[in-house]
Formats: sequence, C-alpha cells, structure tokens
Amino acid sequence: MDVVNHYFGVFFLIYQSSGVWGNLISSLVFQQSTTKDVFGNESYSHCGTKNCPDFTASSNNANISTSVSSVSDNLRYTLMGIYTGCGVLAVIIVATLLDQIDISEEQKNEGDGKISVWKSLLATFNQLRDIRQCLLIPLTMFSGFQQGFLSSDYTKAYVTCTLGIRFVGYVMICFGATNSICSMVFGKLSQYTGRIALFMLAALTSASCIIALLLWCPHPSQFAVFFIFPALWSMSDAICQTLLSAFYGVLFDDNKEAAFSNYRVWESLGFLTAFAYSNFLCVYVKLYIVLAIMILGMSLYLVVELLEYKKSLSRLENTATKAAKQVHLRVSSITSQSIELKL
Repeated sequence: MDVVNHYFGVFFLIYQSSGVWGNLISSLVFQQSTTKDVFGNESYSHCGTKNCPDFTASSNNANISTSVSSVSDNLRYTLMGIYTGCGVLAVIIVATLLDQIDISEEQKNEGDGKISVWKSLLATFNQLRDIRQCLLIPLTMFSGFQQGFLSSDYTKAYVTCTLGIRFVGYVMICFGATNSICSMVFGKLSQYTGRIALFMLAALTSASCIIALLLWCPHPSQFAVFFIFPALWSMSDAICQTLLSAFYGVLFDDNKEAAFSNYRVWESLGFLTAFAYSNFLCVYVKLYIVLAIMILGMSLYLVVELLEYKKSLSRLENTATKAAKQVHLRVSSITSQSIELKL
C-alpha cells in the first residue's frame, strides 16, 4: 500500500503541474491587455457569496462583465491558438515517442478485431454490484465538485469580480503548484500516518475553507488571501486524489480496470454537475452543496474502512484458528508417538 501511495504521489506531482504551465500561459497573455480593470468601491458588495445569477439586470455581475469585456478578441484567439498548438504537439509526441500497447486477442471482437467497448462498459457498471464501490461514489464525486467550484465559481465570483480577470491565471498557478508538491509529500507521508488521518485532515481543511468563504467579503486590499484559499484547497485535493486513487487500486485489486473507470466516471460527473448548475445558483448555495457532498463522502468512506477492518480481523482469526489446529495436530502426533515408544 505504501508503494502504491508513493507511486500515485509521483504521478499527480507531474499531472497537476500541468495547471501551472497552462495558467502561466493564460496569465502572460492576459497581461498584455492594455485595458485595466478598475472598479468602484461600492461594486464589491456583489462579489463572493453574494454573487448570484441575474438574468434581468446586470448589477450583480457588473464587475465580471467589465473585466471579461476588457480582453480583446486578439488576445482570446492568441490564447486559443497556443492551447490548440499544445494539444496537437501532445498528440504527435504520444503517437511517435510513446511505446505502443499490444492488444491481446481476448480484448478484440471476433469480427472486426476492435476493442470491445461494450464489454468494458458492462464491466464498469458491474463493478457497482460491489457495495464498497457504491459507498465511495460520493467521495469520488466530491473531488470533482471541489475542483469545479474552484475553477468556475471561485475564479469568477471572488477573483475576477474583485481583482480582475488578469489575476485568475496567477491564482490557479498557486493551486496547481501547491497541488503538485502536496501530492508528492502526502503520498510519501501516508506510510507514517496512514490514510485515515490524512483523509480527516483533507476534510477539516476543506470544511474550514468553505466556512471561511461563506463569511469572507473579498476586497482588493486582502490580496494575499486570494492565494491562500487555493493553496489550502489544493492540499485537500492532493490528499483526496492521491490516496483515493491508491485506495481504489488496493481495494479492487482483482478488477482494477473497471474500478478506475468508475473513479473517472464519478469524478467527471462531479465536474459536470458543478459546471452545469454554475449559472443558476448563488455562490453560497454552491458552497453548501460542496460541504454536504464532502460530509457524506467522508462518512461513507469511513464505513468502507470499517468494513475492511472487520474483514482483516476475520482473516486474522481464520489464520489464527488454522495455526492453532496445526499446533494441536502436531502436539497430538508427538504425544501419540511418545506413548507408542513407552509401550
């Protein structure tokens, strides 16, 4: 288990660093804007938790609209061009430099030789027959919910509304960099503390951030605070993603492909749901939703840990019983041999 945690720590160190480079590009591009984001002091009253969708008037979203409109089409096209180029380059590198995976005959259809998509899909849903998989769904979705809130709502209602769109990239760089480092650190630290203690730390950190965001009235004078929240939330996200991935690998060792398919499905569903209701709910409602999902997810995770603990005790009892029987048989055999020798 320690090796698996360490492996996923290294993996997410590399994976999460992509957020640093992507947001660094966007920050440098938006920094070229000649129009500065200047807001009046009274406009901050609609930032933070008080930011709600308003389809009849633009007063609530005045800051956001002003900041977004300050970005020229030329900068937008430049940014999209850079991202598209990076995507094309990534495909070329993978296609030409990465070792090809040999597809066994069992993974092919008898007719056309293509991978059986339906077979993989069926295995993914059959995995839901395992009660442990069902119990881990809320915690898996929470990972998507909290990332979706930070990427969509925090950057819009807190950062863009108060500081301007030019600082969104820098805030997300803080999230990506901290996430990368914490993934490596907690992946290694778990061998000394155990995963339960770290999951509780993640829950406490997330709950503290949510409560603080509910009470906080953002203002440009509190510049450092805008970076503290992503840093703390990234620590929680690093723990959840690193240790939860490792937990899936150990818990469903006999059916890893279907298990990790479920992991990605439910995490993506959390992303999708968070972005889907983003334009229809007030920020404070979204925070309560994330908090509720976190509490439910952590509670059911502890149930899974309890089930695994009972199962391990049962295995130990069976092992001890078998060992005792073997000792008893051995003693009986020795006693019988001693009696025969005396006779």
